[in-house]
Amino acid sequence: MSTATETLTSNILNHDDSQVPIQTRSERPTSFEPTDFPNPTGQEVNYKHSPVNRLQPLLNVDAVQSDAVTHTVTPASFVVASSGHDAAVRGEFFRPEDRMSALAWQKAENALHVRIPANEEVAEPITIAINGETAETAAFAHIVIEAMPNAHATVILDHKGAATYAQNVEIIARDGSDLRVISVQRWAEETVHASAHQARVDKDATLTHIVASLSGGVVRVNPSVELDGTGSEGKLFGVSFADPGEHLESQVYMFHKGAHTTGDVLYKSALQGATARTVWIGDVLIGPDAVGTDSYEANRNLVLTTGARADSIPNLEIKTGDIQGAGHASATGRFDDEQLFYLQARGISEDEARRLVVVGFLGEIVQKIGVESLEEELFAAIQVELNDGLSA
Repeated sequence: MSTATETLTSNILNHDDSQVPIQTRSERPTSFEPTDFPNPTGQEVNYKHSPVNRLQPLLNVDAVQSDAVTHTVTPASFVVASSGHDAAVRGEFFRPEDRMSALAWQKAENALHVRIPANEEVAEPITIAINGETAETAAFAHIVIEAMPNAHATVILDHKGAATYAQNVEIIARDGSDLRVISVQRWAEETVHASAHQARVDKDATLTHIVASLSGGVVRVNPSVELDGTGSEGKLFGVSFADPGEHLESQVYMFHKGAHTTGDVLYKSALQGATARTVWIGDVLIGPDAVGTDSYEANRNLVLTTGARADSIPNLEIKTGDIQGAGHASATGRFDDEQLFYLQARGISEDEARRLVVVGFLGEIVQKIGVESLEEELFAAIQVELNDGLSA
């Protein structure tokens, strides 16, 4: 890995036209060693839309693990011991793809492992409350979420407070399981959070993965899902609301590896304020053995004010011709004037009409969460964001 990285770097510096930087997501190198990944400059394909200068505290190989971020699981009965980097399940599937993820692997000596037993259907959500006390010191974590065969459960990662935090989330949905993982980011404005979610979905299993980023200085949550088993299904949804000074990013990767797999990706964001920024990069790979695949990805962005910026880049790679269907779409725009006119013509004020349009736009994702109390919290948080923007 180190040699390959050095060769690539040398070829680039010497302008060797026979070698070019890796662009395809499936060909990115992986390593558990942070120094195998050069400190990014912002020119790399997976960093070119990221604020590398603001991420530096999580790129520092000399950073010291702190206890500034706590993790509390409710109910605690689903936690199993995971001591050391060689603990069972940890690393069964996960492979760091960048420097921050490799640092999180290395510096988090013990993993937080949540396991749902085989054939068990858990009615109430399992919550992992992740609270930051300060952004002045860096914290690192590796979390394992494992659904055993035919298990059914919802796991919520609820991030709050102030933190400088690099996190790995390793998700395994074993045969026949139905797992829902919801990652909610409601950080303080000084927070820098980089998270790599990697999931494997086995035979006839379903994973629903939802990212909801509503606040934080820099929030970079990158989900990667491998539909490994025949008949497996992946549903990846995301919602974000960026205010001035906030950078909210998701680089999404879905790999259809097994036959007759189904993928559905939909991310939506709203932005207000001249320095608000969202980034969505969606990569779908349909592998040579993924016959009968049905896959679609889309990203929609609603820009509420002048100066806000949404980057949206969908990519689709197909290595077999025997599929049910595949496609992608991306759209970024302002308010639909016809929608506003329709509402105002019925006696609704302009401000309230704008609120209704935004809530309706983002609500499609929020309603997919499937946990009523959390949905209500997120709708309330979106209303607060809108009120703050209208009063500014």
